[in-house]
Amino acid sequence: MGNEVILVCKDIVKKFGPVNALNGVDFEVRRGEIRGLIGENGSGKSTLTSIMAGMQKATSGSMEYKGKPWNPSTMAEAQEQGVCMILQESNTIRGCTVAENIFAGQIEKFSTFGVVNMRKMIAEAQKLLDSFGIGKISAADVIDKYSFEDRKMIEIVRSISSDTEVLVVDETTTALSFDARELFYGLMKKLAEQNKAVIFISHDMNEILEQCTDLTVLRDGDIIGNLTGEEMRQPGAPERIRYMMVGREIGDAYYRSDYDVSHLEEVALEFRDVSVGPVKNFSLQLHKGEIIGFGGLSGCGMRLIGRAGFGLEKLSSGGVYKNGKKITDPLTAIRSGIGYVSKDRDTEALILSASIADNITFPSLDAISRFTFINPLKEKSLVKREVERYLIKCNSPRQLVSTLSGGNKQKVSFAKWTAKGSDVIIMDCPTRGVDIGVKQAMYAFIAQMKKEGKAILLISEELPELIGMADKIIILKDFAVSGEFMRSADLKETDIIGSMI
Repeated sequence: MGNEVILVCKDIVKKFGPVNALNGVDFEVRRGEIRGLIGENGSGKSTLTSIMAGMQKATSGSMEYKGKPWNPSTMAEAQEQGVCMILQESNTIRGCTVAENIFAGQIEKFSTFGVVNMRKMIAEAQKLLDSFGIGKISAADVIDKYSFEDRKMIEIVRSISSDTEVLVVDETTTALSFDARELFYGLMKKLAEQNKAVIFISHDMNEILEQCTDLTVLRDGDIIGNLTGEEMRQPGAPERIRYMMVGREIGDAYYRSDYDVSHLEEVALEFRDVSVGPVKNFSLQLHKGEIIGFGGLSGCGMRLIGRAGFGLEKLSSGGVYKNGKKITDPLTAIRSGIGYVSKDRDTEALILSASIADNITFPSLDAISRFTFINPLKEKSLVKREVERYLIKCNSPRQLVSTLSGGNKQKVSFAKWTAKGSDVIIMDCPTRGVDIGVKQAMYAFIAQMKKEGKAILLISEELPELIGMADKIIILKDFAVSGEFMRSADLKETDIIGSMI
């Protein structure tokens, strides 16, 4: 059974209008493998795996699963047969219980004559949650109660609770805490040991090298090459893989090369004795031309502070001020020149059913409108400027955001605030789920914003990102500041980790 091909794709072509997303791709995964799938945003990774998982149809080509023709019409059908996919963005059903989400598409298991036994369903769901080590989540709760990270863990439980033979993981780990990642890595290895297969999509090179047994590289809809585990771990392999991904030498110069922590004297955003949820009496001054980074383990409180800065969280005491004006809600924040790039991109940062142009101009409607009528020339000029600034890959600005790759979606998230002219931007995990080329570009944009005198609040779970970009790093632990570190060429991750755990 070992090393047997379980799923194979032959000459898969996928077209979106005039755009070829996949150009006759041949791909296979074997039992016992954790096969990495890596490539730039828009290379075709998610398109290929979504076809395998029944999310969409190929334009042409064929597939085989366990030696038989494979052409699932829906994700539910694929999951019933053992091919399950965990999507990068949230894929839970709001307004339903955790139990209903876990057993979505399987409700009939708990039905008698059309009546659902909710008590039994909740009990079974709770057993699964407990077995995954996340018993803190109650199966009876409405899923909206839980954070983005918790909802991803619930999706994982849902995907692996059935008789999974092939598990597709699309950038899921970027949404997880350190502990949850370790738990998930163990689950992937357990599936491989059970002679099942995992297809693991990630932009994190270290993660790919540490967790995968084999690797396939995609670029512009083509398979560029396959590497064995031995080849992946040879000296120089990361550089070779990056070159295969982007077709050019990219090096390691992602971050700022300067160590200039100077900033303007003017305070751009101030937190005065802010208490929000379990965070108590937090104070901070963010100056123009300054990047302050927030780090810590998931659930430490850094995300609450970022949301409070944009008026998304109700304060129990204290206040957030910009130019002497108290920020009480997102509308006040936007009008005051504050932008917010949410970690939960598809739910909070973007309107997926709207166009690129609509998303970019939404915060700027007052600037391009007169008597409630949008000036089409002003709109076109503003959108053209931002699309060119961020090199957003699209057929036209009227293309729906839902059709874009993760990296291009994130560029739109940035563009809406620079279009508005926001001089304070709160960024929550701004490079989550984007490839190395887009990351490099995003870091360049952030550095340029600092030079232009904008103030950046950078929230990140990635220490290299904080060390590489922030003027000052504030670490939170158990909802309180546990350490502060100034930018320095000598600052290392090991200097910071003690403040986090």
